Amino acid sequence: MGMILGKISVETPKYEVLQSSSDYEIRKYPPSVAAQVTYDPTEFKGNRDGGFTVLANYIGALGEPHNTKPEKIAMTAPVITRSSEAPEKIAMTAPVVTSKSGDGEKKLMTMQFLLPSKYRKAEDAPKPTNERVVIMEEGERKYGVVTFAGVASDVVVEEKVEKLKKSLERDGHKVSGEYSLARYNPPWTLPAFRTNEIMVPIE
Repeated sequence: MGMILGKISVETPKYEVLQSSSDYEIRKYPPSVAAQVTYDPTEFKGNRDGGFTVLANYIGALGEPHNTKPEKIAMTAPVITRSSEAPEKIAMTAPVVTSKSGDGEKKLMTMQFLLPSKYRKAEDAPKPTNERVVIMEEGERKYGVVTFAGVASDVVVEEKVEKLKKSLERDGHKVSGEYSLARYNPPWTLPAFRTNEIMVPIE
């Protein structure tokens, strides 16, 4: 019942709030380790979150873990969808991180799970048995963040992104990359109780 009503009971990324206003927060995130997979959504009938099963298998969320130990890895939150205008750019706990990139016609998605904080280096995490899953380290980073409830539809996300970018630039912050969408709840959480965040990297 708690998850239906939006209770977040898994590990989430730690961060330091550097600045807070009515429009956004400026947060600094420490280094982390992520598992990611890059794919063409057409592989999954156009489902942009199609890589979720691949990563869920790696950590053992759907049964036996698909890693060489094998070791079950705790799920974290949020799920993060990262968008990129450039051709495939692989860089970023929950989060599942999904990055979108395209070369004009072909659109690729990169989805990531941020691993629990006990994994401090990429080599600390169990090695995936599926070669499509890549373990990577994400350095310290700074974001302008806005939090909102409801369904994170494309229209809502675009509106939030534009408003956040304008607010950041108005206050003298320099945007340094494309936004990420962080979703903290499973699909069965009632929309009114869902927690979503738009995260825009800044210098």
